[in-house]
Amino acid sequence: MKNIVILISGGGSNMAAIVRAAERERWQERRGARVAAVISNRADARGLSFAREQGIATGVLDHQAYASREDFDAALMSAIDAHQPSLVVLAGFMRILTPGFVAHYAGRLLNVHPSLLPAFTGLHTHRRAIEAGCKFAGATVHQVTAELDHGPILAQAVVPVLPGDDEATLAARVLTQEHLIYPQAITEMLARL
Repeated sequence: MKNIVILISGGGSNMAAIVRAAERERWQERRGARVAAVISNRADARGLSFAREQGIATGVLDHQAYASREDFDAALMSAIDAHQPSLVVLAGFMRILTPGFVAHYAGRLLNVHPSLLPAFTGLHTHRRAIEAGCKFAGATVHQVTAELDHGPILAQAVVPVLPGDDEATLAARVLTQEHLIYPQAITEMLARL
């Protein structure tokens, strides 16, 4: 079985989109794959409730309980590895990962970023796109490397920046595309494993 472990920090809408796609497209029967666990660095992450309701194992590791980023990442690796993951999927996981963590999952660590990478790495992507006068924005699914928001691009979706858009309206439009391209990119990765 190809186990997928999803990391979240909040509402988990991308995680939910992945779980729903896995069910709808019958990944377990057709691809020998399943979402094995959802792990968060925040006990109050709303996405944990959704995962539990779907019968998915959940876990919480509070990053503030660790003396260093390296200590947290070591504990996180241990929690992830308990599920023997084929893929580790970052879905709104708001932590910068150490090079050791990234190397441990090299080639099987995925992220979705709310911009058309390589443009607008980091935070506040929608505001920065609007301020720059972009006519288009979007989302990118990529393999994670030690450099923040870099790595091989697996999928992108483009949305228009409309007159009158603010951060919230643009973010909502981009998020609908994230929910489509992330499960598709995971499906393609599973076919290569």
